[in-house]
Amino acid sequence: MLVWVVYDISSNKIRRNAIKACKNVGLYRVQKSVFLGEIEENDFDELKLKMEDIIDLESDSVYIFPMTKKGLNQAGLIGQVFDKELVTDEIISKFF
Repeated sequence: MLVWVVYDISSNKIRRNAIKACKNVGLYRVQKSVFLGEIEENDFDELKLKMEDIIDLESDSVYIFPMTKKGLNQAGLIGQVFDKELVTDEIISKFF
């Protein structure tokens, strides 16, 4: 499944652990606090549990959104584009 992870984490140490968790399941950083990539469903569940353990539930937030490839193709992007080939292993010819 294609997954977006978006976070707002105040502590540098916690943020580094969240980044490591995203990279460990194969996600790619597309912005400073945004990751995207294809992962297996069990990795999706594992990532959610890991993030719950890592973050401060009182002050931090992590959003994990599943998305279809069709949805990514329909999404709009203005400005600098991330390398979509890394994320989906295919060239998306029409993006916005």
